[in-house]
Amino acid sequence: MTNEFNIVIAGVGGQGVILMSELLGNAAVADGLNVRGSEVLGMAVRGGSVSSTIRLGDEALAPLAPAGQADVLVGMEPAETLRNIHNISEKTLVIMNMEKVIPFTVSSLGGSYPELDTILENIHKATDNIIQLNATKMAAEAGSTQSANVVMLGALFGQGQLPIKIETVKKEINARFNERVAPINIKAFDLGYEEVQKALK
Repeated sequence: MTNEFNIVIAGVGGQGVILMSELLGNAAVADGLNVRGSEVLGMAVRGGSVSSTIRLGDEALAPLAPAGQADVLVGMEPAETLRNIHNISEKTLVIMNMEKVIPFTVSSLGGSYPELDTILENIHKATDNIIQLNATKMAAEAGSTQSANVVMLGALFGQGQLPIKIETVKKEINARFNERVAPINIKAFDLGYEEVQKALK
């Protein structure tokens, strides 16, 4: 692996951003990697912004990567993906769930949610490496819309650059969920993985 690999996961409260980062971090530790990380929790209970940075490698000494240094940005929600555009450069791969979540501040205070075309246009100004998928729909196919975050975790692994073994993260998934829910999440992971593999061919 490279000496430093930076991942930013962004979404809103309730989408499982922190669970994703915990599964990823635990798998990295299990594979003997140096891991640093940081979390930003907005009004999470009310659907506020949530982001997590995971840094892997011997040169990842601080919990936060410098601006523009994310290797991958995983966006659980379009507007939150755009909100984290400061983390990316033209080399960053953006994997974005296209399912909108209207935040509390918009729905209750009469604000407006940006058009998806506008969001994509602004992200394309920073990088053309964008993979779009509907993780919520894929999670429903796996058996539960609540596993959309694990679909996105699989999508992250599908880009092929992570220094973590797939079998290791699947062990973490099986350890985290009970015997009824774990197979649903493994299927969700596989669907996300396969979708990104197809997109990169």
